[in-house]
Amino acid sequence: MPARTPLDANAILAATEEVLRRHGAAKATVVDVARALGVSHAAVYKHFASKEALREAVTRRWLDRNRDTLAVIAADSAVPPVQRLRTWLHAVLAVKQAKVREDPELFAAYGILAAAHSGVATDHVADLLGQLTAILADGAADGSFRTGDAEATARVVFHATAKFHHLAHAAEWQNPGIGTELDEVCSLLLEGLHAPTSP
Repeated sequence: MPARTPLDANAILAATEEVLRRHGAAKATVVDVARALGVSHAAVYKHFASKEALREAVTRRWLDRNRDTLAVIAADSAVPPVQRLRTWLHAVLAVKQAKVREDPELFAAYGILAAAHSGVATDHVADLLGQLTAILADGAADGSFRTGDAEATARVVFHATAKFHHLAHAAEWQNPGIGTELDEVCSLLLEGLHAPTSP
């Protein structure tokens, strides 16, 4: 009989993703995860203290899969900040659209955590705001954006584009014209951020 793979956090998280996909966020339990792994639920609790902790960990892992893609866009100093801001906002929308379309059960789990004011949701928003702040700071530094406080401006841009990333608007993300709408909002924001040239 082959030796069983040691139970670790990654194996539990992978199994949890499958259980969430099969049963949905509302019905998936630690017992279901343990059964899928062929272990007792106590073995799962050795790695995650509660159902909430397990759900937070699996959602964080799921969200982090696209983090690097967005971070690379935000940090790409070879691309002018004006173009980078537009590209990044469209990339955020594309990531959100893909998550709803390809992994609706895990997206639902994230929705439950966000509604509960989970640290996962808070950290995710903070990460996005940090990337956005970096783009705006670069634009302020090279004179293409007019802002004395990149962090405060990032919050305004983030709120102004909520329709394209906040889960309350998820049903709208598959609308055929959503990309055009975002482009129009980007143009308006960029016009407002534009630093006038000196006479």
